[in-house]
Amino acid sequence: MKYRKPTPHPSGARPPKIKAEALPRHVAIVMDGNGRWAKQRGMARTKGHEAGEKALFDVVEGALEIGLKEVSVYAFSTENWRRSPEEVRFLMNFNRDVIRKRRDEMHERGIKVRWVGRRQRLWASVVKELEEAERLTKRNTAMTLNMCINYGGRAEIVDATKALALD
Repeated sequence: MKYRKPTPHPSGARPPKIKAEALPRHVAIVMDGNGRWAKQRGMARTKGHEAGEKALFDVVEGALEIGLKEVSVYAFSTENWRRSPEEVRFLMNFNRDVIRKRRDEMHERGIKVRWVGRRQRLWASVVKELEEAERLTKRNTAMTLNMCINYGGRAEIVDATKALALD
């Protein structure tokens, strides 16, 4: 399948030329500090999350351009449920809407979307969008984008321990 090539960044910036053998196979990104970034600039925390989305997809474009094969993004941790109900509501809506808005673009670029995380507590509308993105992009091969939503290291250890105990 032929995929749409990455588009140049509006700033004209280009990623460096890197030999394939020097590239890591997998890069993980913890998207943290968007709210603090916005607050430091006198903006609402939600504006920081919106800026974070743009920055993330700039990184995805650059990763595609240099030939990186796998990127994982930590978009909503299991610990994020401790935030205010208003912020959790915003983040659930935001994650759902970003996935819906970017799904076709990721498919056109050959990105396979995978969801990593717990189903429990996650809004049904978010699960639906994640599953649809996975279904649509499952045969894509240009790059894999792992969306870590309702995921956490401690939760992963607990889930693995429970699974082992059941065996």
